[in-house]
Order: sequence, then structure tokens, then C-alpha cells
Amino acid sequence: MSKLMIALFVSAGLGFAGVAAAQVQVYASKTASMSKEGYALAKKNADAQYKIDNDACSSLSGNAKEICAADAKGKETIAKADAEAAYENTPKAREHARVAHAQANYDVAIEKCDDLAGNPKDVCVKEAKAALVKGKADAKVDRVTADTRKDATAKQAEASKEATADKRDAEYKVAIEKCDALAGATKDVCVSNAKVQYGKS
Repeated sequence: MSKLMIALFVSAGLGFAGVAAAQVQVYASKTASMSKEGYALAKKNADAQYKIDNDACSSLSGNAKEICAADAKGKETIAKADAEAAYENTPKAREHARVAHAQANYDVAIEKCDDLAGNPKDVCVKEAKAALVKGKADAKVDRVTADTRKDATAKQAEASKEATADKRDAEYKVAIEKCDALAGATKDVCVSNAKVQYGKS
């Protein structure tokens, strides 16, 4: 097996491992938030890891080196986007992280396509572009769904508050109506008690 093929397999393996780890991280960020210090440390670690990964590419040549460099840059971008998603903890930040995953995968895939020629290369490029479009589209759908869910929760809370107020008003009217069957001081006490019970002044 040639050095080029070995380098491609190693690079592909590192790329998939990095993407898989990063995907776990971005999904974990949906439930956990990151401190400002943790965010700064994650970015610093991403820079340091990029330097290590990129330096490892220097022993390669040709397209294998280009693939390796794209993979190193992609992992750095993903790590930073995932850290931002965990720190910001918003649907928009999570969408940005997922788009970073898709873009990193695309950049590596396009470099790998350069090893092909003719129709196989054309197919490879189209597949890479299709995966990028799908990744971006899925990220947008998830963000819109999360935003809609958040809006729906807020609307539900508002409706519940209004419903509670409406029910209390209706119950108050019933209590006052019952007081109308009374007279004098007894009626006054009944009305006063109803006002206190239902928070009416």
C-alpha cells in the first residue's frame, strides 16, 4: 500500500473520530451550559490541538497533506463552535455548531475528491455538496423547532395565566351572587370575605 493511501486512511479515520466526538459534544451542549472560563479554555485547547494536528500534516505531501490540513482546520472550527454552543446555550448557537460540522466534513470531502478524476470526481463533489446542504438544512430545522417550542411554551404560560384569572373572576362573581341572598351586616361581611378571598379591592 502506498504512503498516499495510508495517509488517506489515517486522515479519514482522524476526521471521522474528530467529527464523532464533536457531535457528541454539541448534542451534550443542548442540556448543559459552559462557564465563561470553560469557554475560554475550550477555545485555547482548540488552538493548541490545531497546532498539533497541523504540524502532523507537515510530514505528508501532495493531496494527502491538503486533506490532513483541511481535517485539522475542521476539527478546530468544530471544537470552537461546539464550545460557543455550550456557552451561549441557544438554538442559534447550536445551529451554528451543526453548520460548522457540515462545513468541516464538506471541506475534507472536497479535498478527498481531488484524488479522483472524471465522473467519479464529479459524483464525489456532488455528494459532498449534497451532504453540506443537508447538514445546513437539518440544523436550520432543529433551530426553528427549538424556537417554536420556546414560543409555544411562553404562549402556553400566558394562556394559563389568563385562564386562571378568568376562572377566579367567574368564581368571584358566583360568590358575590350568593351574597345577594343575604341582607344587612351579614351581606357586607359576605361581600368583604369574597373580595379578600379572590383578591378584589
